Amino acid sequence: MPVPASFNDITQDPNLRRFIGWVWYEKEVLLPKHWLQDTFKTRVVLRVGSAHYYAIVWVNGVQVVEHEGGHLPFEADISTIVQASPGDPCRITIAVNNTLSPYTLPPGTIQYLKDESKYPKGYFVQNTKFDFFNYAGIHRPVVVYTTPVAYIDDITVTTALSGNIGVVRYEVSVIGSSQYSLSLNLREKEGKVVATGQEAVGELKVVDPKLWWPYLMHENPGYLYYLEVKLSAQVDEDLTEDVYTVPVGIRTVHVTSSQFLINGKPFYFHGVNKHEDADIRGKGLDWSLIAKDFNLLKWLGANSFRTSHYPYAEEIMDLCDTYGIVVIDECPGVGMKDIENFGNQSLAHHLVVMEELIRRDKNRPSVVMWSVANEPASELPPAANYFKTVIAHTKAIDPTRPVTFVSNANYARDHGAPYVDVICVNSYFSWYHDSGHLEVIQLQLNTQFENWYETYHKPIIQSEYGADAVSGLHSDPPLMFSEEYQVAVLKQYHAVLDKKRKEYVIGELIWNFADFMTDQAVTRVLGNKKGIFTRQRQPKPAAFVLRDRYWKLANESSCLPRTVQYYNL
Repeated sequence: MPVPASFNDITQDPNLRRFIGWVWYEKEVLLPKHWLQDTFKTRVVLRVGSAHYYAIVWVNGVQVVEHEGGHLPFEADISTIVQASPGDPCRITIAVNNTLSPYTLPPGTIQYLKDESKYPKGYFVQNTKFDFFNYAGIHRPVVVYTTPVAYIDDITVTTALSGNIGVVRYEVSVIGSSQYSLSLNLREKEGKVVATGQEAVGELKVVDPKLWWPYLMHENPGYLYYLEVKLSAQVDEDLTEDVYTVPVGIRTVHVTSSQFLINGKPFYFHGVNKHEDADIRGKGLDWSLIAKDFNLLKWLGANSFRTSHYPYAEEIMDLCDTYGIVVIDECPGVGMKDIENFGNQSLAHHLVVMEELIRRDKNRPSVVMWSVANEPASELPPAANYFKTVIAHTKAIDPTRPVTFVSNANYARDHGAPYVDVICVNSYFSWYHDSGHLEVIQLQLNTQFENWYETYHKPIIQSEYGADAVSGLHSDPPLMFSEEYQVAVLKQYHAVLDKKRKEYVIGELIWNFADFMTDQAVTRVLGNKKGIFTRQRQPKPAAFVLRDRYWKLANESSCLPRTVQYYNL
């Protein structure tokens, strides 16, 4: 079985495609001798980028780590195990279980069907309330790496602007020695050192900094400095060294009652929702697909996306930092539809997930907002304390970014909305509601915006909208599932968005960037077809409509003088 990849679509076995339970991976590797010979100077670490959903890891038969959650990395120090037998192969065993419960993120339930006149004895199915296929397996790379025994454990970076001075505040955590010194160099992309430091906690100042700007908002988007941290530590009688470099984007984020400001300038999200989803690999990391998607985003004129509905691979996030693609970083809080999903057990796990997500992505300039859930049953009374707690915990860990969750609840009964900084609303007028009636979209959408804003006086993002379109299916007049209907829905939404973005609407994210796989259902023909691209990344007519719109929006919002505008080429 290849890694990284979902196991579901690799074989011809339908039982494996829908398998629920434990699967086992095992591989033997030969580690470099110098990693194993100097046992008091080298720390050997096994890191798993992502395993969905619950994982237990053994090395040479010894359990080294367990992890719950399918979209974030985890690791274990395996030094003593592998250094005990330096001439032998290192056997790595990973057991992965994709069973979901009411207390996991995302949640699910196991249903036993006991009528033996219809089902075999012991027959069960896993039920979920989210609309994407629950791919499983080891989805991201598994690596073994080394550090010195005294090493840089963590670096936290935040940035600010004070006049023409860029301020980079940092905190370095060191493990393995209390006797150490640090040397910090902040370098421009071209290599020039612009600031230095020596303390574990401090700030660096840059005169006339090159700011990190979103794509299409500046002629040089995604500008990154590089903070190089060097550690010299005393361990017994030996001096050890460790070096780590963190990309740094100097930028600020601020939210008012009607605007989202990046570097003090109004930012309008014109982007997409995505999925990690592809033929054969499922949710497995696919560099070719990632490169294709970023080229399509740039072609489209999209400046942002939401990681619907779980954290994406670090490799994707790296490119967002580099290209200036703004990210709403969402945890796997999707499918939370039952009251059981809002109890103390779920809450405790949700807080841990947010801690893990923030630890991973806190230094990324592309991440401008955290999303703690998608379409939860926030009208249920327990949702009030639940989201108050999750959002407060998120802000306590990272006070530099706004926090939201994405709602499809009634504005007057949403118990979580009072605690968010930005209102994110999903709606599918003329699709799931008043199906086929394009003529009601503008009235209903306008009412939606006015109700939410009058109630909360917070900026609003239309975080999902769209319609299914089967590629190549045509109808005039437009009928549902035709490419023409998808285009018509978009144009009706855009008419209202063009009015409201002059007031308090700060963004629009199409659902979805590309078609994606779902569970089988009578409303799903080989998956969800709301993509403006097919699953194979071929454009539908809606992609050209959106491209024309996004480039026009980019020209309006660019910080460049009008003599240096972007054009839809």
